[in-house]
Amino acid sequence: MKLLLIEDDAQLAHWLVQLLREQDFLVDHVADGGAADRLLAQSHYDVVLLDLNLPQLSGKGVLRRIRERQDDAAVIVLTASASLDQKVQCLEMGADDYLVKPIEVRELVARMQALLRRQRPGKANDITCGDLRYDLRTRQFTLAGADLALPPRERHLLETLILHAGTTVSRQALVDGLFGIDEEASADAIDLYVHRLRKKLEASSTTIVTLRGVGFLLRTRQD
Repeated sequence: MKLLLIEDDAQLAHWLVQLLREQDFLVDHVADGGAADRLLAQSHYDVVLLDLNLPQLSGKGVLRRIRERQDDAAVIVLTASASLDQKVQCLEMGADDYLVKPIEVRELVARMQALLRRQRPGKANDITCGDLRYDLRTRQFTLAGADLALPPRERHLLETLILHAGTTVSRQALVDGLFGIDEEASADAIDLYVHRLRKKLEASSTTIVTLRGVGFLLRTRQD
C-alpha cells in the first residue's frame, strides 16, 4: 500500500513516516501543497494523509484538485482543528476521513484498512483469489492455508494485484506502487518480481497473466 503524507511539520512528518515504514507501508512525504498537487497529478497513491495548513496551496485546495481530477485515492485529513464545521466541509469536499492531532498510529492504520475494506464486495477483511488469501488487517498472504513469506517488493506487487484481482493493472501502475519518489523506478524490475512470484505460485490455483501492451492480471488458472 502506497501512502503520500502531506505535512509541513518536519518533526511530526519524520516521526510518522518512520512509524508507517516500520509497518511495511511505502510512504512518500512532501511538505507543501504545491509540490503535493504536482506529484498527485502524475502518480497514484492508495491513501493520502493530508494536513490542512500548508504553504503554497492549502490542504483544502489539494483536496479539491484531487477530486476534480477524479482521483479515487482515499484521503484522510490530519489536522489540529477539532472544528465540526471544518470537518463537515472537508467531508463534503471529498475527504474520506478526518483525524484530529495528536495522531495515534494504530488508529490511523485501522482507519486506512477500513477505507480499503469499504471498497471490497461485502466489506470483508479477507480477499481471496483461488487458494491465495490476503488479510487486510495483517497485510499478510497465505497460500493453500500456509503463510506465504515474501520480500517487501514482491509483497507490495502481489498486494497491488490482489487488491485489483480480476482487473488488469498496468506496468506503470505497478512501478508507481513499488517505488517511492526518492528511488530510481525500474520498469524492468517489474518483470523480475513477477517472474519470482509466478515461481512461488506454480503449485497454486492462482496465476499472474501478462497481457502484452496492457499490463498484468491476477486470476485463477481455470479462468
